[in-house]
Amino acid sequence: MSDTPNSGYYQRHIFFCLNERLNGEDCCALHGAKEGFDHCKQRVKQEGLAGKGQVRVNKAGCLDRCAGGPVAVVYPEGVWYTFIDNSDIDEIVESHLKNGKVVERLQLPDSVGR
Repeated sequence: MSDTPNSGYYQRHIFFCLNERLNGEDCCALHGAKEGFDHCKQRVKQEGLAGKGQVRVNKAGCLDRCAGGPVAVVYPEGVWYTFIDNSDIDEIVESHLKNGKVVERLQLPDSVGR
């Protein structure tokens, strides 16, 4: 991954919703969001993608797309993902974060909200 002059501090940022609702409503925290976040962070480091000019993996509060949970979003592209397990996270890391190719099968449809 190259650091172009207009890319900002990171080339890509992935945010994982880790919101937990204490009132019993459905939320990403109940669907393995933290495990997905932890695995993504580990894989990004293993692939040598972490740091300035590369990729940042961040926790987020509610991203208001709970019905598709767990969810993550990659910027600057603004691509929303849902995932089931670590193999889905591996595919997002390899395809999108490393090579810039969106993983279409894991994209969250625009119609999915809270």
